[in-house]
Amino acid sequence: MLRFLTAGESHGPCLTAVIEGLPAGLPIDLAVVNGDLARRQQGYGRGGRMRIEKDEAEVLSGLRFGRTLGSPLTLAVRNRDWANWQDRMSPTGPAAGEAVTAPRPGHADLAGVQKYGHDDIRNILERASARETAARVAVGAVARQLLSAIGVTVAAHVVAVGGVTAARRPYSAPEIGQLAAASPLFCADKTAETAMIEAVDAAKTRGDTLGGVFEVVASGLPPGVGSHVQWDRRLDAALAAALVSIPAIKGVEIGEGFANAALPGSQAHDEIFFEPGRGYYRRTNRAGGVEGGISTGEDLVVRAVMKPIPTLMAPLASVDIATREATRANTERSDVCAVPAAAVVGEAAVAIVIAGAVLEKFGGDHLGDLFAAVEHYRRRLDGGPR
Repeated sequence: MLRFLTAGESHGPCLTAVIEGLPAGLPIDLAVVNGDLARRQQGYGRGGRMRIEKDEAEVLSGLRFGRTLGSPLTLAVRNRDWANWQDRMSPTGPAAGEAVTAPRPGHADLAGVQKYGHDDIRNILERASARETAARVAVGAVARQLLSAIGVTVAAHVVAVGGVTAARRPYSAPEIGQLAAASPLFCADKTAETAMIEAVDAAKTRGDTLGGVFEVVASGLPPGVGSHVQWDRRLDAALAAALVSIPAIKGVEIGEGFANAALPGSQAHDEIFFEPGRGYYRRTNRAGGVEGGISTGEDLVVRAVMKPIPTLMAPLASVDIATREATRANTERSDVCAVPAAAVVGEAAVAIVIAGAVLEKFGGDHLGDLFAAVEHYRRRLDGGPR
C-alpha cells in the first residue's frame, strides 16, 4: 500500500513528506521533483510569495545512490522566508508578534479557531495554507516516476478561468504536457488563454481574485485498476477525495461528469468494440476512463473546480474574534489566480492515487517484481476474456 503524510507550516522551517510503500529499486530523479515544484510556483496571476521561495526537495531518507530502498522516503522543502519569521513562528520560547484576529471568509480561519480553541488565527492559517501543497507536489513527482516506469503518463492543464472556458478537446497526457509547458496559464487553447489573462488583469486591478477549472489526464493506464467490491477501493472515489482535499477545490467530475445530467442514456455511455490485435476498445470516452470504479484502459480524464482564493487585497467583512466587533478580514500575501498552480497540485494528486491503485493491484517489493506482474497481466488481457 502506498501512503504518505505531510507536515509543516507555511512560514515554518520546512515542509516534509514521508512516503511509504514504494518498491525498492525505483530510480528517483530529483530534477523531475524540483521541476514539478517550480511549475507549481509558476502561472499567470501568482503573488509575491513566489518571488521569495525557490522550492527544491531534499532527501532525508529512503534513497541510496539514486534508487529507493523500500523503506520510507522522506522529502523536505525548505521555506526561505523562515529567516524572517523565526520569532513569530518559534516552536519554543515566549510568544512574539501580533495575533491575527480577523478571520477571512472562505478560509479555515474561523472554523479552525472554533474547533481547536485558539485565540490567534495564525495557529490555523499556517497549516491550512496552500503552501502545504508543495509537499504533495513532491510526492506526486515521485509517483509520476513510478507510473512512467510502467508506461503511464499524467498531465494537467487549465480549462477555465473567471468564466472564460477553453475549447473542449480530447488531448492525451503527452500532448497536454507539451501544450501546457508553452503557456503562462498552462492552457492548451491560445485564444481562450488571451481572454483569461485579460480577466486576471482586471481582477488584480479591482483587488479581487479568480477561480477556474483544471483537467488532469492519465494516458497508458491499463484496464482493471481500482475495484467495484468496496466503496473505498473504487478508483473514482479515491480520485475525487484526493482532488477535493486540495485547498479551494469545491467540485470534481470524471469524464463528462455533470453534463450527463442533461443527456439520455444513449448519449452518455461508451459503446464497446473488439478488433483482433487491438482487443476491446471504445470510440468515445464519456466515462473518463473509469466504469464501476475500475479503469477501462481509455485515458483517465478528471476535472476539478477551484473557487477564487479567499485572501483579497480588498478584504471582505468579518468579525474580530477578540472583540466581537465588525472589522475587515485579515490580508496575507495572496495570488490573484492560482488555477495553474492548482492544476500542478491536481496532477500530483491524481498521480499519487493511480500509483497507489497500481501497487495495490500488482504489488512488488522490488521494481522488477512490479514489472513482471504488469507484463503477466497484459499478456493475460491479450488472451481473454472471450
